[in-house]
Amino acid sequence: MAAKRLSLLALAILSGCGGGGGDRAAADSLSRDLQMVPVDSSAPLDDHPVVAAQPVPAPAPKPVAAKPKPKPAPKPAAPAPAPAPRLESGTVVATTIESEISSKTNKVGETVVTKVASDITDSRGRVVIPAGATVKLTITELKESENKGDKTGKLTLTPTEVAFGGLSYGLDASAQALDWKLVDRKTNAGDVAKVGAGAAVGAIAGRVLGGSSKGAVIGGIVGGAVGAQRAVETQDRDVVVPAGSRVELKLNGDFVI
Repeated sequence: MAAKRLSLLALAILSGCGGGGGDRAAADSLSRDLQMVPVDSSAPLDDHPVVAAQPVPAPAPKPVAAKPKPKPAPKPAAPAPAPAPRLESGTVVATTIESEISSKTNKVGETVVTKVASDITDSRGRVVIPAGATVKLTITELKESENKGDKTGKLTLTPTEVAFGGLSYGLDASAQALDWKLVDRKTNAGDVAKVGAGAAVGAIAGRVLGGSSKGAVIGGIVGGAVGAQRAVETQDRDVVVPAGSRVELKLNGDFVI
């Protein structure tokens, strides 16, 4: 501020003196020099090294949310297992008998065997009992026919089990022999007794009719002939089922393996 005042004072003096042009020019030069601001050499220099501006770090990218993994498609439900092979009640199984059955030689309680004639399938077409399977049957009733006119000789077979593939299965069924016959049995002691009784009746009738011993003999002969005829009529006949005959089984309940 003092320097400025000094320069202003000098200018005023020069102006008052009315100097020439040279003096005016010198005054102008001096005025310009005086107007220069003095530099304070005692001020500390700011000579710190220039530090390069640190780059501003870019903002960290926002984490991208992971896309949720698609849920795996549900596995299809396992198909329901097929029902076990089954033969329904009432199914008929055709078999053939291996050995002859006769009321003369067989007894109640004996076991006979038949073989299944062909594959037996269920409603789905699956083979349940294969051809060749063996069926065991028990003779539960066996009786010969007691006279010529009696055709009701009795034979009852009860199936107990069927076997195939190395395994045996219980069997609830009834059996019917389709190819049976009655075979005359030779005269036995019972038939002879019948003949004797007929002869005695004939002899008595002869005495009544003839009234003499001769009549009794004739009556005896006639009575014997009648008795022989009766013996033929009352002759026992055996129930026979030949080997290879058909035996039909009918299931009384469902058969499941």
